[in-house]
Amino acid sequence: MGSTRPSAKANPCARGRGGVWEGRPEDEVPPVASHGHKRLASPSVIPLWKEVEYYKEYQLRLRAYAGAERARAIVRGALHVVSIGTNDFLENYYMLGTGRFAEYTVAEFSDFLVAGARRFLSEIHRLGARRVTFAGLAAIGCLPLERAENMIHGGGCIEEYNRVAREYNAKVEAMLGGLRAELPDLRLAYVPVYDTMLDLVTNPAKFGLENVEEGCCATGRFEMGFMCNDEAPMTCADADKFLFWDAFHPTQKVNRIMANHTIDICYQQGLL
Repeated sequence: MGSTRPSAKANPCARGRGGVWEGRPEDEVPPVASHGHKRLASPSVIPLWKEVEYYKEYQLRLRAYAGAERARAIVRGALHVVSIGTNDFLENYYMLGTGRFAEYTVAEFSDFLVAGARRFLSEIHRLGARRVTFAGLAAIGCLPLERAENMIHGGGCIEEYNRVAREYNAKVEAMLGGLRAELPDLRLAYVPVYDTMLDLVTNPAKFGLENVEEGCCATGRFEMGFMCNDEAPMTCADADKFLFWDAFHPTQKVNRIMANHTIDICYQQGLL
């Protein structure tokens, strides 16, 4: 899911409500061009090790503001939301500019990511995190950008990518099970984003959606990020009827659906 890194600046609103991470073990690269199912790349997103540094910085500032004991309680009581994988595959492994697909098999790259995720979860636990949700990969082959690259086959979902997501998710669930056994004081919930997204794609009317194949912004097939706004030519009039805002990210309506599903899981598993 699309997410923003919580500010490291402590303030009177610091009450342990939670933080969100969406990162990867190394530097990420966003797409700038495509070639079959491989894309060219340029530098971008914050790596996981840097996210950990920000987490440490936040805790230092929180202790300065709230005191050591209160800060520790806030961190232990906070819900930590972690999402790792989508950009790793679509904006790194399958990118021409990185060469990852030439260095690793898909299975090896999945193992690499899962190992990195495990280290990350172990580290934030060491730093005090006790309530964590981990989102699996969505049906990434059904993103508008991927459908656009699959026009030769009618613009359908790329099943290869969806299969990769399912296999990665199975490895993630196994890793989380092992971590629960190793760290019994860690409340760790898995969020099956793949299933939720597939439900949205196959049963759009159930959620009040009319278009699940293209983004609301511009053509809905290639544009994303700064290229998308309300003033962009061809942008739809009602984003709530769309699964995707741009070629990669869901609309606010769908983000709310995903967030509510995550909260439900947290209540069911005793994280909240």
